[in-house]
Amino acid sequence: MNKPALKHVRSHGTLFSIDGNQSLFQTLASQLGFTAGSLSMRQFPDGESYINVKSEVEGRHVVVLCSLNQPDSKILKLLFLADALRDLGATNVGLISPYLAYMRQDTKFSKGEALTSKTFASLISERFDWLVTVDPHLHRYHSLSEIYNIPSQSLHAAALLSAWIQENANDAFLLGPDEESEQWVSDVARQAGVPCGVSRKERHGDRSVTVHFPTLDILDDQPIILVDDIVSSGHTMIEAVLQLKQQFRNPVWCVAVHGIFAESADTRLLAAGADRLITTNSIAQSHAQIDVASLIAQAVTRYLVRP
Repeated sequence: MNKPALKHVRSHGTLFSIDGNQSLFQTLASQLGFTAGSLSMRQFPDGESYINVKSEVEGRHVVVLCSLNQPDSKILKLLFLADALRDLGATNVGLISPYLAYMRQDTKFSKGEALTSKTFASLISERFDWLVTVDPHLHRYHSLSEIYNIPSQSLHAAALLSAWIQENANDAFLLGPDEESEQWVSDVARQAGVPCGVSRKERHGDRSVTVHFPTLDILDDQPIILVDDIVSSGHTMIEAVLQLKQQFRNPVWCVAVHGIFAESADTRLLAAGADRLITTNSIAQSHAQIDVASLIAQAVTRYLVRP
């Protein structure tokens, strides 16, 4: 990627945000050298949305930043904005969605269920030229290309988490909360140079789980760090924290890429005994301490720089 080409792109790019993640928005605009786009958004009394693009975008590369936690309150605004940007003559319209919604609904468990991951992907693919996201929940899908019809990149934050652990707890023991986390937690532990283990989860319902730990060879005062990609309702991690606090006097930390913290899960994790909660800033919330801006900016330039 040569500097003259990147400079050319930087003089013709505009970044918009509709999710309120102002810190990530400002950092990305600076790293990309993009103009910060201006919008007017409001809701009519009947609940319909109003969008007005205030910035000049004709002939420019345009990127929209929108983390899609609480997606149903954002998706219509996002689609309306994409159409408005095209009508105004944007060269192309890309989407940065650090957290990508509806990836966990990836199969039909009973007759009549909507396969919402595919429907959601179709809506995004129809309006945007490309997509960049961070650690989407790829379980039954092997890649985003199975459901998204536009160029897409799935970035991995494992190295960022590992670097944070090396800097703040290089003697930690990492623990995955369930079997699905094994490969992911192992990667973080390997890069951080610390030991790890993986628990087994027994689910009794949507809000009830039992966590079975492997044999844990934990040293006195060695931090135990529960690592996962997403903390949503937090039921599994809360149960793990409660059991660890019963068995050990060690500090217990929770580190994740995406902190959704539905139903005040962060408050409940702290009440269960978690000593620290750390996430990336893929979603704006008070526990976001690991910055994904550089990771995203490097990926975005691949779509913008042309020979």
